[in-house]
Amino acid sequence: MTRKRTTDTTPEGESAGPDRSDSWSSKQEPVGVPSLGLRGTLLFLWRQLTSMQTALVLLMLLAVAAVPGSLYPQRSVNPTLTEQFLDENGKWGEILDTLGFFDVFSSPWFSAIYLLLFISLIGCIIPRVLVHLRQLRSRPPRTPSRLDRFVGHTRIELPAADPEELLGAARKRLRRSRYRTDLREEKRSSSVSAERGLLRETGNLLFHIALVGVLICVAGGQLTAYRGQITVIEGDGFSNSLTQYDSFDSGAWFDSSSLPDFRFTLDDFRATYDTTQTEENFGKPLSFEADVSVDADGDQFSQTLQVNKPLHVDGSSMYLLGNGYAPEITLTDPEGNVVASGPLITVPLGDTGYTSQLVLKAPDASPEQTAVVGYFLPTGTIDDTGPHSSYPDLVDPQVVATVYQGDLGLDSGVPQNAYEVDLSTLTPLTAEGSDDPLLLRLYQGDSTTLPDGSTLSFDGVKRYAAFDVAHDPFERWVLIFALTAVAGLILSLFVPRRRVWVRVTPREGGGAVLEVAGLARSDDPSLADDVRALARTLGTEQDRGAGPGSTNSPEGEAQ
Repeated sequence: MTRKRTTDTTPEGESAGPDRSDSWSSKQEPVGVPSLGLRGTLLFLWRQLTSMQTALVLLMLLAVAAVPGSLYPQRSVNPTLTEQFLDENGKWGEILDTLGFFDVFSSPWFSAIYLLLFISLIGCIIPRVLVHLRQLRSRPPRTPSRLDRFVGHTRIELPAADPEELLGAARKRLRRSRYRTDLREEKRSSSVSAERGLLRETGNLLFHIALVGVLICVAGGQLTAYRGQITVIEGDGFSNSLTQYDSFDSGAWFDSSSLPDFRFTLDDFRATYDTTQTEENFGKPLSFEADVSVDADGDQFSQTLQVNKPLHVDGSSMYLLGNGYAPEITLTDPEGNVVASGPLITVPLGDTGYTSQLVLKAPDASPEQTAVVGYFLPTGTIDDTGPHSSYPDLVDPQVVATVYQGDLGLDSGVPQNAYEVDLSTLTPLTAEGSDDPLLLRLYQGDSTTLPDGSTLSFDGVKRYAAFDVAHDPFERWVLIFALTAVAGLILSLFVPRRRVWVRVTPREGGGAVLEVAGLARSDDPSLADDVRALARTLGTEQDRGAGPGSTNSPEGEAQ
């Protein structure tokens, strides 16, 4: 601090007032802010992460981050549709793929939000649990000195009441109403402090603990669960091994040796359809049933699978996923050798009539490799819209196809889809004297000779069923924790948190003055009426013999 001399410039003849020849000026020095240091910084970040506001924000972010999983195809669910989306969207699809929009639930950013939410919830819950345990063991809060400031305050003079009996009756009645009570002696009076509704906080904590349990179980299920799809034709079977699945997806901690040992045979598949002659109902499926014979560790039994009625074997569940037709087609070469035969799985195109795509590949055919490409029609019709099925059941089954010859590309070493064929390297067979592809229409039992001397026959039709086999060891725990969370939420919403105080002050000359008041931790519109009802009940019980000079009316609630 520096002292500065100033010059007096007051004009002559005017009073200069107090001596201002000296004045003080100071130069403000910067105040140093202490550094948090590494420990302080980490503690600050931890407190921010474990705050309830952060947990709510992370919960909202998790919900937002899950939205792309429902908007874009996911590789784990439908890899074919994902590749189709990428082919159709070019650069935009590549950008989305780089950002992980086609593997949302296994992407680093979704996992980071998930993990931060998990840590935040645990950090919020543990201190609150400790505080709640201390509250459960502690005494109800002491009675305030002025009860007239609280809800429903009622004061009644009871000339004929015994203070000790009145206090005991108040404590007994509060206990019957599930209050925790504590009797307190004061200077000139005695009081009962009562509290109930701690179950509300218990429910709140139970909800958050169950939510953490759900997060743990979902993560555990993603790491250890597996899911596979299989397609089985009537009369054929399936053995539960990795090589038997059409597609299989599992978690990072899945152990293939843990697959349950079971096998089954698809004995029969039945489907019923609506025959009501209306555009909305005609051909609508009514039921699907698959009869299977199961052998699980030597235990043999039969069961009928339906939609939402799966088969449970050793912790695995097998669901009826889809169905279709498998026409029995036989292809022989000009020398009469069978080069392709058997039931052929067709792929429904999605119409109500079950028009299905048919692809038969014969790499051993001679003189050239052969492919039969066309449609299977359960109830065949050919009109201006082309070949299609008008009804999903086997009323008039037909095969409409074209035969191609050339190189099927099976020797290139590149895996191919069994239900697709590249026609760019093949040449269609044509009728004699025509350049148009030969279109074949075969009814069940028909056989035709191709221009090169080969024979194609349509011998019969079988049904096939598609099954989804899934196993999640945490599935039951997810359900248990989810139900627990609902129960905790109900408790936290509908259990009121209340405090009630009853003070009894002895009167000079006998009798007592009763005061009752309450306090709610949340909106509780019935508290004031309950407090007044308690005061009236205690007054009626203890002062039945009061004389005409007694005051037995409530003073009202303090504002």
